[in-house]
Amino acid sequence: MGHFTKILLASICVGLVAVRWTAPTFDAESLSGARVLVTGASTGIGEQIAYHYARFGARIVITARREKVLQQVAEKCMSLGAQEALYVAADMGNELDPDKVVDFALEKLGGLDYMVLNHIGPSPFSMWNGDVEHVRWLMKVNFFSYIQMAWKSLESLERSKGSLVIVSSLLGKMTSPFVAPYTSTKSALNGFFGSLHHELSMKKSNVSITLCTLGLIDTEAAMEKVREITSVPAYPASEAALNIVTAGAMRQAEVFYPWTTYVVTISKDWFPSLTDYIIQNTYKYNP
Repeated sequence: MGHFTKILLASICVGLVAVRWTAPTFDAESLSGARVLVTGASTGIGEQIAYHYARFGARIVITARREKVLQQVAEKCMSLGAQEALYVAADMGNELDPDKVVDFALEKLGGLDYMVLNHIGPSPFSMWNGDVEHVRWLMKVNFFSYIQMAWKSLESLERSKGSLVIVSSLLGKMTSPFVAPYTSTKSALNGFFGSLHHELSMKKSNVSITLCTLGLIDTEAAMEKVREITSVPAYPASEAALNIVTAGAMRQAEVFYPWTTYVVTISKDWFPSLTDYIIQNTYKYNP
């Protein structure tokens, strides 16, 4: 190992240790009574996010498309300790619904301290077949509705010194096969909210932005898609959700879950050919 490489690796280790020991600690009491909006909360990661906020005693508004399922999640949130748990059904592919949801949360909660944007539209796990209309629709759901809701909520979050929490994906930082439409939406999220983070900081805004980079999570929807196609390990949705909630509460600019996703993003830049080889041989392709 060369002298420069040793110095570089030592510097990275020192930097990681410094971040570890200087990072703020999570104060669970800070979420008691917090006013929270969680999207995509009927199942999967969003559902688990809602449950964690409930355990910390937050006041919660949840949204997704299926009203009956939302009602069940809201009832469970109350049983877990939420001070309030309300729901509103919405379709983020409808241009009016993102604003409707934010207006509902602002009216019912009297403002927002946290907005967790987590919803996604369904997309096939397969080779892209040239369906441009699907990509356009998915961008509306997975991207444009996010920026619409962020803008609608900024004034309230500014007053409360609140946080925007954006649930993204490792696939927004590095590409892989079978997910071209989905990856494009997550890349757009990273670019937009990364830029907005700089702008808010330059304006000395009270609003923090947390970008959440997730690996493969063991939600039912994800597991159904990747079964027998990839050997990539999946991680528990509840633990991913807890990382998202605590990162937002600590106003972290970015969180990676599991931690190996951070290593993978580095390997892409340092060893691009090797990373491509590993990715392409991690998935099964049957033409």
